[in-house]
Amino acid sequence: MVISCMDRSAEVQTALERGRAIVALESTIISHGMPYPTNVETAMAVEAEVRSLGATPATIAVLDGRLKVGMTTDEIERLACDKTVVKASRRDLAALIARRGTGGTTVAATMICAHMAGVRVFATGGIGGVHRNAQQTFDISADLEELARTPVAVVCAGVKSVLDLVLTQEYLETKGVPVLGLRTDDWPAFFKSHTELPVDARVETEGEAADVLRTAFDDLGFAQGIVIMNPIEEAFALSDEFIDRAIADALEQMAAAGVRGKAVTPYLLERVEELTGGASLTANVALVRHNARIAARIALEYAKGRML
Repeated sequence: MVISCMDRSAEVQTALERGRAIVALESTIISHGMPYPTNVETAMAVEAEVRSLGATPATIAVLDGRLKVGMTTDEIERLACDKTVVKASRRDLAALIARRGTGGTTVAATMICAHMAGVRVFATGGIGGVHRNAQQTFDISADLEELARTPVAVVCAGVKSVLDLVLTQEYLETKGVPVLGLRTDDWPAFFKSHTELPVDARVETEGEAADVLRTAFDDLGFAQGIVIMNPIEEAFALSDEFIDRAIADALEQMAAAGVRGKAVTPYLLERVEELTGGASLTANVALVRHNARIAARIALEYAKGRML
């Protein structure tokens, strides 16, 4: 698909033309998810993880009104340091592009851009979901609606721990979005490797995951996305009591500060990082890199299967 406002990097364009494996990567983790310089270091490390396995990374953002699919080091550095960068979801893209603005793309916006660019596999840290007390606030991440209508596979370490996992599971079920567990029977929860929520189907290998993608996207033509949950490695997982206490304190502080809307998740992640003495940031970096490796292997298997 030719998109007049989209720039694919030469590396990504070549990979598309040759049918090679590509992994989309979001950019709000750079602009809003981590402090500088950890955000730049993580972005570059994630791209290196993907390349080391033979796939092509495609970090996505909006720069000066252009959709960038594949970014240079200088562009990533700029996104990491510019305090005026918008946190861009679906609702923000058109205005941002028309006004030649700059934005880090959320899971939802990255899925849109990846799909338009012809990329099927996307790695992130954790997806958004239904926020706690959503019965009163109606605060539900646009990521869930995007998963219901955009055929991209999202490799993640589950839903961010600050959210309501049970309601998020119900929402995805209602929307018909399949949740696969890679070598796990239950949902991970970002900093936690296990919960009591069952996945819809377990796959043992990246090849099996790719088979599901081919069946859903290529054979059946399904329009929904697919969530592939990849638990944080046990060496980096945080104990339930430790992270739950930090999240509870962060939620109390957020309520007192009156934080709402798109500022909620960045605020909570920053407060949790402070309350855990940086342990949550270390875990966050580790799980993002792990997800990138898994996504690269799935993308390679998916590309190989399409060539047969």
